[in-house]
Amino acid sequence: MNGLQQYQRINTQTSITDADPHKLIQLLYQGALERINMAKAKLQAKDYDGKGKLIMKALDIVGALRGYLDRERGGELSERLDALYEYMERALWEANARNDIERLDEVAGLLRSIKEGWDGIREEAVSQRHVG
Repeated sequence: MNGLQQYQRINTQTSITDADPHKLIQLLYQGALERINMAKAKLQAKDYDGKGKLIMKALDIVGALRGYLDRERGGELSERLDALYEYMERALWEANARNDIERLDEVAGLLRSIKEGWDGIREEAVSQRHVG
């Protein structure tokens, strides 16, 4: 399943058929952050089933982000991101098993940091796409 299909399966309310690859990654980050925030709310409401489903969706998104890494061109950066995504996956599993809001906050903070960097290169990424 490619990233577009993965995202559409996870978030069927958003039409992203016109999204360029950079925008798709932005949407994946946003979707993961939204799922984590909703999972925190479910956890606080003691809706453990709902929390679990949302964390699983966040895990699916992090997995899709890992799948998008370009290991050939990305070099050390893609290796570091892969390790960070793997860490996030473990942290989400632990947060789910232990009902740990602090772990959810930790993963959300990591995702926000990466998303800010990704958002910051939007103009460069789009201009390179049109040049090549």
